[in-house]
Amino acid sequence: MRLWAIAHGRTGALLSVLLLSAPSIANIPVNIRGTVIIPPPCTINNNQTIRVDFGDEIMTTRIDGVNYKQAITYSLSCDIQKSNNLKMSIQGNAASFNPAVLRTDKNGLGIALYRGTQPLNANTWFNYTYPSKPELYAVLVKQSGATLTGGEFTSSATLLIDYQ
Repeated sequence: MRLWAIAHGRTGALLSVLLLSAPSIANIPVNIRGTVIIPPPCTINNNQTIRVDFGDEIMTTRIDGVNYKQAITYSLSCDIQKSNNLKMSIQGNAASFNPAVLRTDKNGLGIALYRGTQPLNANTWFNYTYPSKPELYAVLVKQSGATLTGGEFTSSATLLIDYQ
């Protein structure tokens, strides 16, 4: 079948298009590939939300990155057969005044993280060996020169575990 199309453009040029088609049948192999993923071998806190409560009596003038330090209490259960080398990260939105600190919904207030006594930057990974469970802490920090207002605050983050 042949189809000729003629069109006139603004400049009056002539456009010709020739379309040729012929029915044909082709035999082409199709390869389909994928990966079956097994369920993650670790369960964090029995799949329940981890809560850290700093209490109701926080004095804004005493927030200094030391006072009000709280343990992040969680459980960790892993069924690992190949390797016990894992990586962990706490990921969340960073405070505008310090990218290593988690943001809260109160201006000038953030939450610093610790692994034991060592500062732990939010959104970074660290290695550990199971069955040990890293001791994690959260402590309130404020932006230098900020005057905090009273009231409730919240923050959220996600605890992630990566395994090889």
